Amino acid sequence: MCRWFAYSGDSVLLEELVIKPKNSLFIDQSMSSKSAETPTNADGFGIGWYDKRPTPGLYRSIRPAWNDFNIRDLAAHIESPLFLAHVRATSMATVQETNCHPFRHKNWLYVHNGEIFGVEAIHQDLTGAVAKELYTEILGTTDSEVMFYLALTFGLESEPLRALARMAGFVEEKARSKGIEESLWMTLGVSDGNNIYAVRYASDGNAPTLYYSRDIESFRRDHPDLPGGLSPSSRFVVSEPGGKYGDLWIEVPQSSCLRVCHGKVEIIPFKPIAPGS
Repeated sequence: MCRWFAYSGDSVLLEELVIKPKNSLFIDQSMSSKSAETPTNADGFGIGWYDKRPTPGLYRSIRPAWNDFNIRDLAAHIESPLFLAHVRATSMATVQETNCHPFRHKNWLYVHNGEIFGVEAIHQDLTGAVAKELYTEILGTTDSEVMFYLALTFGLESEPLRALARMAGFVEEKARSKGIEESLWMTLGVSDGNNIYAVRYASDGNAPTLYYSRDIESFRRDHPDLPGGLSPSSRFVVSEPGGKYGDLWIEVPQSSCLRVCHGKVEIIPFKPIAPGS
């Protein structure tokens, strides 16, 4: 089970949110998550951030996040108003840099927690449906990356939510054709640099957890180590909160999509769109 973190708000040094806090993703959660399934995320990590350039920056490594001194140094110098971070615990795909999240295409970033059950039986069908002009960009071997490029093929850049629903419907349809009735299990985060879209969905109705933050002042009362420059519009989206979260976090319902833009939060029902619908 992987874990991921997304931030949107005023520009902040990356280290202030993913390294310095007591319950940070890169240090505390990657070493000792409260999850009983995979308490350690040591199979690589990555972070993608937006700045003044048209495409986001990207750093990925196969090292455990807590043991990579390069990210500590970079995070102390890079400021961003929006970024996605991910720590990995692989189930099948090999530990290699191209399998680490986030994945990037132009101005888009993508992170994922979950799996396509039985992906071996449908992998050829899935990759064969990726647009030819995108296919050569697939560099790794994960189901996560294929899901991202399927969403791009189905129109992510113009209709993000519909494209993600079409991707989910396509995966489930191909799996059912091989006798796999419950195939998709995911929380995923996607951004174009302005919006964060986060989806919680599973074929069996039991997707991994997904949360977003309440107002920043409530957070500061429980987390005095947060940087002082965060504005009321700052928001966090996480696959799993760390530390004492209690009423500081709002759980995203099953089969839902969350959209965060400049402090505004919108929750929309999420339903896969079957091919041909």
